[in-house]
Amino acid sequence: MIDIRLVREDVEGLITRLNTRGGDYSNLRDVVTMDEERRAIIQDVEQLKALRNEQSKKIGEMKRNGEDTTEIMASIDQEGDRIKELDAQLKEIDDKIFNILSTTPNVPRETVVVGKDENDNKELRKVMEPKKFDFTPKPHYEIAEGLDIIDFERAAKITGARFSILKGAGARLDRAIYNFMLDYQTDHNGFLEYLPPYMVNTKSMFGTGQLPKFEEDMFGVEDTDYWLIPTSEVPLTNMYADEILVNPTLPMKFTALTPCFRREAGSAGRDTRGIIRQHQFNKVEMVMYAHPDKSYEALDALTGFAESILKELKLPYRVIELCTGDMGFGSATTNDLEVWMPGFNTYREISSCSNCEDFQARRMNLKFKTDDMNKPEFLHTLNGSGVAVGRTLAAILENYQNEDGSVTIPDVLVPYMGGMTKIEKNNN
Repeated sequence: MIDIRLVREDVEGLITRLNTRGGDYSNLRDVVTMDEERRAIIQDVEQLKALRNEQSKKIGEMKRNGEDTTEIMASIDQEGDRIKELDAQLKEIDDKIFNILSTTPNVPRETVVVGKDENDNKELRKVMEPKKFDFTPKPHYEIAEGLDIIDFERAAKITGARFSILKGAGARLDRAIYNFMLDYQTDHNGFLEYLPPYMVNTKSMFGTGQLPKFEEDMFGVEDTDYWLIPTSEVPLTNMYADEILVNPTLPMKFTALTPCFRREAGSAGRDTRGIIRQHQFNKVEMVMYAHPDKSYEALDALTGFAESILKELKLPYRVIELCTGDMGFGSATTNDLEVWMPGFNTYREISSCSNCEDFQARRMNLKFKTDDMNKPEFLHTLNGSGVAVGRTLAAILENYQNEDGSVTIPDVLVPYMGGMTKIEKNNN
């Protein structure tokens, strides 16, 4: 949630910056008006309470002197009724302000390129040249079906569209990928591994910004306060909600492998075939808590941690800085990693690394304090895929495919595949 002080100090500049995201945030002007009204009411309430306290003290003196207190008691009752009335007005205003601010996205960092959509994103670098095939490369779903390591039809039968069943060497490759990723993030990149719940409550979904704005994109559990996690960013980031971390060693780094559950109806038919965009997928997530003064150093490091996985797998990729119109709700700056997919002849997102600054920390009341600080401050939170497992599997199938339909296993995954160096239909 954005700091209301930003609204008070420069609402027009704030609206201008937020509107570069592609929405209309002129309702922040209403926040200014309501905030002024709110502070006036608070002042009235404080004055009434002070008057009531004075009168209450006076009643004791009057009673000791045998004076009639009927009139002053009636006055105190009237003041009490007025205070209740003002408190009700105050709550109504607070609720309206909260509703506006809770659905307002994070403010893009000043350095972020102003743009409308993915076409305006800024390419930062490319790593590795895509392989030149001497045959026409196939998309991953054709390769997987040819090797009989995936079943879309039976997944649709037991569940529905946008689900898949991996089997044999396909299931083992998926497992090899995420075990390698977890080992690398913990052994080489210094992350602490967690296994969080796959369901969280509404408060946690609010804390990281999925609710209330994106409720229709999430899977809720009927008749409960639980939601299936869209990413382990939600439980990992919320672990220390409503806490003050005293003298923490920053940055703190958490990682987890979990399934992720998302409604993909809003994708306008894109990637309907294959495993690029599904309702359920595995992902190794990275979350960092950083000092406000060093969170952009942390973002560079986080992006590097995601890149290290693709480098080890020897998958060509590029790093993109998202423009204002393409960033996620809670992000102030986002770097996407896009892996080369020869079957599509294009790059596709495989990791998104974001600095949310104090946006999420305000929503979940996450603070820290060191011995040299006068009072606690909000931490900065960052998150990134380390990386998406299904998309990595798809990228391996496409980049390591052979003309005969087989797929060579990347060297770093061979130990995780029990020594298997190639997936062929007859060894699945």
